[in-house]
Amino acid sequence: MGEGMSRARFLAGAAVLGLAPAAATAGTAAARSGGGLTYRGVDYEVTDGETPATGWNAARMRADLRAIAEDLHANSVMVYGTGVERLAATAREAAERGLHVWLQPRLADVAEEDILDHLAETGRAAERLRREGARVNLAVGCEFWLFVPGIVPGDHALERVENMLAGTYDVDRMRRLLAAFTARAAGVGRSVFRGPLTYGAAHDPVVDRVDWSLFDIVGLDYYALHPDAAGHARELAEYRRWGKPLAILECGTCAYTGAPEAGGMAWRFTDLSELERSEEVQAAYVGQMIDAFTSLNLHTALIHQFVTRDAPHRADPSRDEDKAAYGLVKTIWHNDTDPAAGHHWEPKQAFHTAANHFATATTH
Repeated sequence: MGEGMSRARFLAGAAVLGLAPAAATAGTAAARSGGGLTYRGVDYEVTDGETPATGWNAARMRADLRAIAEDLHANSVMVYGTGVERLAATAREAAERGLHVWLQPRLADVAEEDILDHLAETGRAAERLRREGARVNLAVGCEFWLFVPGIVPGDHALERVENMLAGTYDVDRMRRLLAAFTARAAGVGRSVFRGPLTYGAAHDPVVDRVDWSLFDIVGLDYYALHPDAAGHARELAEYRRWGKPLAILECGTCAYTGAPEAGGMAWRFTDLSELERSEEVQAAYVGQMIDAFTSLNLHTALIHQFVTRDAPHRADPSRDEDKAAYGLVKTIWHNDTDPAAGHHWEPKQAFHTAANHFATATTH
């Protein structure tokens, strides 16, 4: 990881971590009735940002959701991040625009009870929206082994990643602790929310073994690379055997040559100048994944992610942080060293690819 990568950008990228390819396990694929995706859309982050200029802002949020609904032609959005009030405000705006909403709190690196309290408050907000008629699902969290202290050694998420990569952790202990916390989170979610419940698991069952009987929907952060849909079908068989809807809560890649081959680790780099920018590579991968998920009749496919404001596109290849970001749009800082001077975003090729797929999809 480059020394210039901030912790905020790390946390955004860490959500797409995949430590090993999932083993292909035989199983019965339980495709839902009908064809194609029920929900197709994008992940949308709400956080403090590295500066007030790049953090959550109500006006920017409304403009972004308008673009997601009207220009991207999405019918669903994952609202994830921290801060119950802004999570709820963003989810409400999305619902009012006719979008199906996945609400997912991602409080990290604090005590377990604080994470569960944040989940409970987010779940209550989701329940209020549901009772008002919004189409909303609650995801109780994302890859707890990474974000919850104590499951894997490390004082913060970055250290936990390094320990996972180095193998300096007790696998059996990690699995016990992860299972216990996931069960607690599911219980908290059930206690406050009456709609469909899920969790964002890493697509490596060696790392993230989830008891999906706790949830209504199997939720997966999936960054695999296969030449055709048959490869994805084999890899996803382990998850489809539960006979529940399978939702891809994250998929996507970065805008540089070789990014898809890096899987969920594409956000990690040592030197930006060594990455060859290629919006074509990102767009091709996004299109292939949407096609594969559609042909497999999965429940949901959400692209990670809409925008990364703290990773601006710059003309200088050695400073073009957008190359190693997953955004469908690129952030342009008006002063490329100071986001406080203002910024805007522009669609990347992957945005147009996704929009074309979504616009022609069967309406559900």
